Amino acid sequence: MDSKELLNLIRFVAKAGVSEVKYKTKDFEINIKTPLAGSEAPISFAPQPVAYQAPIAAPVAAATPVASPEAAASSSEDESKYVTIKSPMIGTFYRKPSPDKDVFVNVGSEIKNDSVVCVIEAMKLFNQIEAEVSGKIVKILVDDSSPVEYDQPLFLVDPS
Repeated sequence: MDSKELLNLIRFVAKAGVSEVKYKTKDFEINIKTPLAGSEAPISFAPQPVAYQAPIAAPVAAATPVASPEAAASSSEDESKYVTIKSPMIGTFYRKPSPDKDVFVNVGSEIKNDSVVCVIEAMKLFNQIEAEVSGKIVKILVDDSSPVEYDQPLFLVDPS
């Protein structure tokens, strides 16, 4: 398990709301404990016989540019008529089923309720995400191969 997979597992456990997860294989063992009152929680990661203790660092919020109030108001008015397709899980967002295939959808693509719009990879499992709404893709909100959080907006769809 590499560090990216480990971080994704930690984020998944934190979002799942469980207090402790233990995972063990013949090569390694991991025990993740989440805080009950929002304080930092220790992680123990032990390749068999040796144990390590490391604290979980609090996630750092990325700085976002501040738009003028008029631009924000017009943007929210424009986007209020659209339906947002959100991520049902934490993982890595992919627009294609595999590197040598075409993307599922582009801006302007017509979709149906059961249309697959992307794949989210979590723990080496590739989950196809269906639109659950009919319409036309207006905007793709996430870059290919980017990490996504639970309930993060992925696409804007014009249902008309």
